[in-house]
Amino acid sequence: MSALHFSRTITRQALFKCRGFHWSSIQQIKVGETAPSATVMLKSPGETTTILEHFKRFNKAILISVPGAFTPSCTSTHVPSFVKLSEELKAKGVDEVACISVNDTFVMSAWGEKLQVEGKVTLLSDPSAEASKALGLAFDIPPLGGTRAKRAVIIFKNGVAEKVIEEPDNTTLTITHADHVIKEL
Repeated sequence: MSALHFSRTITRQALFKCRGFHWSSIQQIKVGETAPSATVMLKSPGETTTILEHFKRFNKAILISVPGAFTPSCTSTHVPSFVKLSEELKAKGVDEVACISVNDTFVMSAWGEKLQVEGKVTLLSDPSAEASKALGLAFDIPPLGGTRAKRAVIIFKNGVAEKVIEEPDNTTLTITHADHVIKEL
C-alpha cells in the first residue's frame, strides 16, 4: 500500500467515525487566559457587550456554553440545573451565571421565558458564533444547521478563566451539569 493510499484510507476512516461533526481548529481558552473581546448580544440586537466586558465585572462567574436553545438536553436538563441551583451557586461566591448559544436574541429571549431564567441565568446570544469561535468552543454539526457551541462550562474570576470543563464529545451532558460544576467551585 502506498503512503498516499494509506493516508487517504486513514482520513476516510476518521471522517466516517466523526459522522459529520467537525471540530474547530481554533485554540480553546485555557486556565489563566483572559476572556476574549468577542461581541455577544443580550436581550436585543442593539444591546451588545463583549465576553471580556461582561465577565471582568464579576469576582466569580460561570459561563455555560450549549449547542442550542430549545434543544432537548439544554432545555430539559442543562440550563434548568443552573436555574435550580442558583441560590447554592451564589452561596459558593458565584456572582453571575451566563449561558451562551449560537442563536439570535429573539430565540434566546423566548427560551429564557420558557426556562424562567430571569435573575438567575443571563442569556448571551452569539448568532454568528463569533464569541464561541473566540473561546475555542465552536464546532460544526451540518445536520443541525452548521456551527454550534460545544457543551462546556468556564469559570471566570474577574474575566480570567479559572477552570474550563468541556464535555468529551461536545454535546452529551455529564460533567457540565450544575451538580458537577458546584463541586468544582
